[in-house]
Amino acid sequence: MQGPFIAAGRRHSLAVRVDGTVAASGSGTSGECRVEDWTQVVAVAAGNVHTASNTGRSHSVGLRADGTVLATGWNGDGQCEVTSWRGVTLVAAGWRRTLGLAADGTVLAAGRRRDGACDVSPWREVVALACGDWHSVGLTADGTALAVGNNRRGQCAVGTWRDITAVAAGYLHTVGLTAAGRVLAVGDPSTGACDVSAWREAVAVAAGSYHTVGVTASGRAVAAGSNDSGQCDVAGWRDIVAVAAGSTHTLGLRTNGTVVATGNNEHGQCDTTGWHSIRTPG
Repeated sequence: MQGPFIAAGRRHSLAVRVDGTVAASGSGTSGECRVEDWTQVVAVAAGNVHTASNTGRSHSVGLRADGTVLATGWNGDGQCEVTSWRGVTLVAAGWRRTLGLAADGTVLAAGRRRDGACDVSPWREVVALACGDWHSVGLTADGTALAVGNNRRGQCAVGTWRDITAVAAGYLHTVGLTAAGRVLAVGDPSTGACDVSAWREAVAVAAGSYHTVGVTASGRAVAAGSNDSGQCDVAGWRDIVAVAAGSTHTLGLRTNGTVVATGNNEHGQCDTTGWHSIRTPG
């Protein structure tokens, strides 16, 4: 099981340490940072939601080495009701829902059903997952992408994508990484988060509410989209192996197991300078 080892939510950040414990920073008003007792964790996900006056509550999800799942935080729609899951290999979290990838390539879902973002039971041969606010994205073993949920800005129009190796989902956009290191995007073009066609040699991608972040083969970070909180100020980052994008902040995981952060720090979600021994891919 490989990552994600860092995660960024609405007002909080998470990271998996080498010893299987979890670091958290940011708002804990809904209990989303109550991860101090978690052990044997191999991946984390943070419930994300765009910044608005009627949003803010979130949840956190942890995948343990034995394939069981932990969750804490806001549970208004049952998005934390995942303790019965078994044989899970990957987790993803969006607004009001949690997804889990089973070892047989099927997908489990908990949380809000109204928007259709939990309608993933027909999916087969899935190898990766991503959650936006109101839509869910899956990557299949043959390199094609699937999407369900709200499609009002075309964020689910991924049916023509081929040779995809990773996917990410934001508020109203979806991003795909190709085997050739190119980045594709669909959805709302107004914020610039879809302006990624010029990126080359990308090896990882992440999607925030209104911005997109990537990692190049040389370990540099690139970003596009809204930068009203400085969430795209990543040009100086080096030795990056993974990124995570929250509502208005961005995290970068370095090769030495430390984490850098930029963007909105109103709730302490960028207070990662003391983090160390964070797990890295590979």
